[in-house]
Amino acid sequence: MNLIRISWKSLQFNRLTFFLNVLLIAFGTGILTLLLLGSTQAGEKLKGNANGIDLVVGAKGSSLQLILSSIYFIDFPTGNISLTDAKNLAQNPMVKRAVPLALGDNYAGFRIVGTDTSYINLYHLKLVQGNYWKNDFEVVIGSEVAKIKKLKVGDKFSGSHGLSSDEDVHERDQNTITGILKPTGTVTDNLVLTSIESIWKMHGIEDGLEEPAHQSKKEITSLLIQYRSRMSIVLFPMMVNKSTSMQAASPAKESARLFSLIGVGVDTAKWFAIIVMLISAISIFVTLYNSLKERMYDLAIMRVMGGSQLKVFIIIILEGIILTVIGSVIGLFLGHICLQLIGHFQDSPQARLSGLYFMPEELFIVLGGFLVGVVASFLPAIQAYRTDISNTILRA
Repeated sequence: MNLIRISWKSLQFNRLTFFLNVLLIAFGTGILTLLLLGSTQAGEKLKGNANGIDLVVGAKGSSLQLILSSIYFIDFPTGNISLTDAKNLAQNPMVKRAVPLALGDNYAGFRIVGTDTSYINLYHLKLVQGNYWKNDFEVVIGSEVAKIKKLKVGDKFSGSHGLSSDEDVHERDQNTITGILKPTGTVTDNLVLTSIESIWKMHGIEDGLEEPAHQSKKEITSLLIQYRSRMSIVLFPMMVNKSTSMQAASPAKESARLFSLIGVGVDTAKWFAIIVMLISAISIFVTLYNSLKERMYDLAIMRVMGGSQLKVFIIIILEGIILTVIGSVIGLFLGHICLQLIGHFQDSPQARLSGLYFMPEELFIVLGGFLVGVVASFLPAIQAYRTDISNTILRA
């Protein structure tokens, strides 16, 4: 007697109810999978991209906006700061490393970032082919830029003014690709890196002129700061915010605040998914309980033909398990597919989520579905176990 086959045939007796129960479980599991993968990837991106950066200094405005624009490149900068002020700040004894950033252009949605070799050292970037830029309008592109736009070393392209628009194209000045970066899993995979001088010349500010009037036009977007000692954690931001026209923002603090804001929605959705799973459990219980009344005679005949009470009990339990496991597996696939679609339609490639991301914790979701099936089918299985064969046959 194949118990799994018997349980499967019993479930197919009412296919509409079977489909409804699987759909409910798949919906709840899919939401949990989507939240697990999405929140984990977002957390890893927040942590990985800000690794090694103690402070961001930029124009006054929103601290969170400054962090998002200078580290994650998913928001507009708060403005520009004077190159002179930035150099003076970089020479402060409390500063170990100051990485300049100059933003303002994009290529097909990928940010063009003016910087120097300190940015390369900060993220430990390495080339898969080519060389770093040496001259103006030479660029190094991230692995995703090369992959998505099918670019190679030696290709040329024109950037567009702004951080996302492709309308105002700098047709006069073309960028030449000199190198392609190795994948890092950070925001650098989606960046186009070049010199700050290239950014200035792209916007009509010539380098090398020392007149005060011309020097005053030279600006950068922000500085990524590494402290020399722990004492700087308290003193340096206070000094920047009170003694200069710039503002200092802590990546750790602002990222935690951002994640706490996102966490409210994530927790709400998790509870919604759990409620759906509970409704699924109740639906399975009702389905098995009602079907049990219709199948009492069949179960009694099975007992007469040699089936033990334990086998009858296992058949009902297996029905609940089959329902929930099928629903859980379908839900896992739905979660991955939905996340891949979300990532595909995301405007910002820097924060793109992927459905091709798998976690060992997903097995716990399937295990949870398994337990839901056992619990939901336990009472109907107990009732089937206690069924009196003679009374059932006589009533029939």
